[in-house]
Amino acid sequence: MARITGAVMRAPQELGLEPLDLAPLRHDEVLVRVLSAGICGTDLEILDGHLDLLPTPVVLGHEGAGVVEKVGAGVTGISAGDAVLMTVASCGRCAACVTGRPGYCEQHDPMNFSGGRADGSTAYTDANGFAVHSHFFYQSSWADYAVAHVSNVFPIPKGADPSVLGPFGCGVLTGAGAVLNVLDVQAGSSVAVFGMGAVGLSAIMAAKVAGAATIIAIARKPTQLARAAEAGATHLVDTNEIKDLGAAIQSITGKPGVGYSVEATGAPSVMRTSVDVLAETGHVALTGVAAGQTLELDPWNIIRGRTIHGTTLGDAPPGILLPRIVDLHLQGRFPIDKIETHYPLSDMDWAIADARSGKTAKAVLHP
Repeated sequence: MARITGAVMRAPQELGLEPLDLAPLRHDEVLVRVLSAGICGTDLEILDGHLDLLPTPVVLGHEGAGVVEKVGAGVTGISAGDAVLMTVASCGRCAACVTGRPGYCEQHDPMNFSGGRADGSTAYTDANGFAVHSHFFYQSSWADYAVAHVSNVFPIPKGADPSVLGPFGCGVLTGAGAVLNVLDVQAGSSVAVFGMGAVGLSAIMAAKVAGAATIIAIARKPTQLARAAEAGATHLVDTNEIKDLGAAIQSITGKPGVGYSVEATGAPSVMRTSVDVLAETGHVALTGVAAGQTLELDPWNIIRGRTIHGTTLGDAPPGILLPRIVDLHLQGRFPIDKIETHYPLSDMDWAIADARSGKTAKAVLHP
């Protein structure tokens, strides 16, 4: 067995680096030396005990990028030495997969949230020989090495730096996919974005790429609005100063609402507002995680032609959208690196604190 180091959550709020023994690869697995791993809101919800998705002990992390060290005997299209991104795993055979929406794979939960492989096994054991759950999004990338599945590993274009690309596999894919794929934002249109984390800021960058004329960032902290302006927002709305959001948006657009909106906070009250600010026939993408909560809506708003679209990973085939976003990044048109703050894996407590407080829009760990 090989020895690696991983960030093991043994219980909510109990996280620490541990040496782990790595079992041999299966035929459909890929061993990736992790160069960057984002801290996502979903990781924090699990760490805080608000989302009971995984058994413990477990290695978290689901936004990884790095270099392939080894591939299983049945893996094709990926070779040792390839720089890759990791994202959600999928079976590749169900109706959702074959129609280009692997985020809704029929095997999504057992492949990404079971804490192990389909047969219940896991790649890791701790120093005492006990199993440690892994395979979160089939990567568990808060470690120096990740065992991924052939379905969720994608080569990145030459010239791209894996050390800044970890967040692309979830947060960036979700925000950009919401705009470019789900909403299909049209040139000259208006877009409102709620939530200035990596998802919301990626949505703003994508809206700029799509040619939206009016991109409204809505937040409650000056630092969040400053990041939004840097990402490409044309208008900033501070909810601490604006009490009538509908009137504020009409003063910006000259119309009673926007054509599109993106919600990236996970708060049901904000989800409601993201629907309310739509013009008739407008379209909203809900991306925030709000499990077990209730969303109240006025049916009249829906009847008047508004579309509400919940989305996982932007409803996009990662093998198509990820290279597109990375190419935009290389062209300087998707400057995700400007919102990242980088930390060694050994400083993960510091990084998590900064992510929770909003001091950084996207914390990125480096083993």
